[in-house]
Amino acid sequence: MKTQILILSIALLLNSCSANDDSFTPKLPPITTIGANTFGCFVDGALLTPRDGTGSTLGPDSGMSYLGLGEPPSYIYNEISIRDFVSGTGGLLDIHIVDLDENSEGDFIINQSNCEDGIDANPTVNIRCRIWDNDEEIFKWYCSIENAGTITILRYDFDNRIVSGRFNCTMQNRDNPNEMIEITDGRFDIKWDTLPETDFP
Repeated sequence: MKTQILILSIALLLNSCSANDDSFTPKLPPITTIGANTFGCFVDGALLTPRDGTGSTLGPDSGMSYLGLGEPPSYIYNEISIRDFVSGTGGLLDIHIVDLDENSEGDFIINQSNCEDGIDANPTVNIRCRIWDNDEEIFKWYCSIENAGTITILRYDFDNRIVSGRFNCTMQNRDNPNEMIEITDGRFDIKWDTLPETDFP
């Protein structure tokens, strides 16, 4: 009898876990400036949001991270990194921002990306992304082009560790310059000191 109850309990637990996983549907978050640790945009019409992976011996698979390189608050660059480890599309997007502390809030023109991140990225405001092409069954890299669009920083509050904004831009296929996509309705609201503890299902 105890064995049957144990088996039934395990089955119910597995079923409820599966139901929870299947029922989650990512949504475009509202535009906020409170440090809500949210991100969303449409990449060629498909919604991209951060989603954590299961991790490995190398550490967690974080759906969103934020980095500033250099001496605070005058970082050489700031970078927002988005990863979708769940949907199977390999969605990835990096926003590289220079002179954030100097320019603070307002509009930043998005310029040409070399499709690299971190210290290897062009020393400009630029975006790169990778998406899965179902028709060709390959990953494709897209890089922002010169004067590609705008990032509007709605709030930059170094003391409270908050950066919030919205963005849109045109991207060019790294391997086929004639192929273009659009990123639309982009928004982020990050409190970078609490971001590592934030879950992205």
